[in-house]
Amino acid sequence: MDLPAASLRSLDDAAALLRPTDRLGIPLGPGHPAGFLKALGARTDWVDLVVSGALLTDLYELFTRPNVHYRSGFFGPAERFLRDAGADVQFVPADFRRFGPFLDTLSPRVLATVASPPDPDGWMSLSLHAGATVGALHRAGADADRTLLVEVNEAFPRTLGLPPEHRHAIHVDEADVIVVSDAKPFTIDDPPPTEAEQAIARHAAAFVTDGCTLQTGIGGVPGTVAALLAEGPGGDYGIHSEMFTTGLMRLQRAGKVSNARKGVYDGFSVTTFAAGSAELYDWLDGNDEVRFLPVDLVNAPHVIAANRQMVTINGALAVDLAGQVVADSLLGTQFSGIGGHEDFISSSGFELSDRSLVCLPSMSLVAGQPVSRIVGQLPTGSIVTTPRHQLDVVVTEHGVAELRGLTVRERAQALAAIADPTSRDELAASAVGWPKG
Repeated sequence: MDLPAASLRSLDDAAALLRPTDRLGIPLGPGHPAGFLKALGARTDWVDLVVSGALLTDLYELFTRPNVHYRSGFFGPAERFLRDAGADVQFVPADFRRFGPFLDTLSPRVLATVASPPDPDGWMSLSLHAGATVGALHRAGADADRTLLVEVNEAFPRTLGLPPEHRHAIHVDEADVIVVSDAKPFTIDDPPPTEAEQAIARHAAAFVTDGCTLQTGIGGVPGTVAALLAEGPGGDYGIHSEMFTTGLMRLQRAGKVSNARKGVYDGFSVTTFAAGSAELYDWLDGNDEVRFLPVDLVNAPHVIAANRQMVTINGALAVDLAGQVVADSLLGTQFSGIGGHEDFISSSGFELSDRSLVCLPSMSLVAGQPVSRIVGQLPTGSIVTTPRHQLDVVVTEHGVAELRGLTVRERAQALAAIADPTSRDELAASAVGWPKG
């Protein structure tokens, strides 16, 4: 279907539609309308522009302009760089499911997203991102006082939802403004895993048995776990994951994923956004085995727990001997975001067959000095992402601590036992003094 001439605009003309004082809402990174954001960066007449989003995928000039305020639900390298360079970039604490209410609170006059070109019936797939903005996009399109802008880009794959309720698409008749861009989707290439990540992945993969439903995050450990499973003898897996990665693609392409025994959304790999390699995006194009649903469904703990033998694999920056997890900040300075961390970790507590793994190297380098990532007590200023009572399994390259059902002292001893050898004795001695509960 051709794009309707009545709503078609150039990028510059579309950028001119925003008022000097205005509110703009954009999705999480893979859904960003990159051409439109770059066109907005050419303007210098802002008086009070507030932009709500998450996980920038580029250093858009817009966010360096005076009087532009960016409110982010999840920091990536771009947010950290812009913040440290003096831009007004501020974090809004919210897990991914709460991005929708967070956006509704701001009530942006303009909503903008990227989409693939329309099919013959006029439906433009929301491509790599469903997330928390689907409902807001439809509401903006139906509101005469608001503007829905859709950036059509042939470089983005056409992905599917579960119609009729969750079509994962915007119709051309809903869009007030349509622009065309050829900006390539942001890609993430998996770096070679370190020796520590390989050891962690081997420990983690042992928890995955035939028929398990998997959730993995981003990084060397989840990617290596997926590779081990793809090469191993097991299979009949299901996928129910906030993020669909290149590693999950390789696992599914290896014939290891059937989605036959999940218990919810059987027959499909379910996700709410995808980020990875260009190879992943090509594979997703028109692939009816992967379905994109809103985050309030994908990340809902009761939906996660409805999957059989759910195994979740996530990371952390630090864990203390009580089992408190710091995953999104460093001594109070925002590093990433909450995302679905707690939602997927908490899902493990309902069935003994479900397991939730928090994986991290035992040490990291800070200013060139080795620092233990398992600590007796979190340093002053630390912000807990996931509380101690949610934790099930912690994995380092030195082993596994299974915490479910352990006393306070037993948990501390189990965590000390998988710390780096240079810190283990001190932590073990501290664990002995944990008869508090």
